[in-house]
Amino acid sequence: MNTTTYAVTGMTCGHCEGSVRAEVAKIDGVTAVDVSAASGELVVSSDIALDDDAIFAAVDEAGYSAVRA
Repeated sequence: MNTTTYAVTGMTCGHCEGSVRAEVAKIDGVTAVDVSAASGELVVSSDIALDDDAIFAAVDEAGYSAVRA
């Protein structure tokens, strides 16, 4: 299993977390998504290697921006 942590900017509440979680969960291979607005962290687990650009695009679709932590 692969686990990668990203720093997400702009999240302020549970709704923000839910938006990011929903978009990232749509990516093929993602098995778990943990998001914290308080820490600004996104932790993605997958059963295959994921392309960072796919994560960045999903977070962008939710209205935020991410970088690999």
